[in-house]
Amino acid sequence: MKDHNYFINIVTNKNRTVLYIGVTNDLQRRIYEHENGIIAGFTKKYNCHFLVYYEYFQNINDAIEREKVLKKWSREKKEKLINEFNPEWNFLNNSIYDDL
Repeated sequence: MKDHNYFINIVTNKNRTVLYIGVTNDLQRRIYEHENGIIAGFTKKYNCHFLVYYEYFQNINDAIEREKVLKKWSREKKEKLINEFNPEWNFLNNSIYDDL
């Protein structure tokens, strides 16, 4: 059975005032698309180019379910999750190219 890679991710804008949660099978490609405004929509409109959080899954259904759960969370709960993973809210865009 072939391994699959899926990620839920949270991106934000420069001032960290907007959060967007998405799911992808290629985190590096998706972050590149956000950085370069390739895909029209929420992230382009609100300049959400900066990765602050991600989770890895091997099953797409698990990733989609987790995305749905996180999208229902309050801003406070999302911030707590990010703080546990990335306390400084560093932009992780460059590190994913090394880590993945």
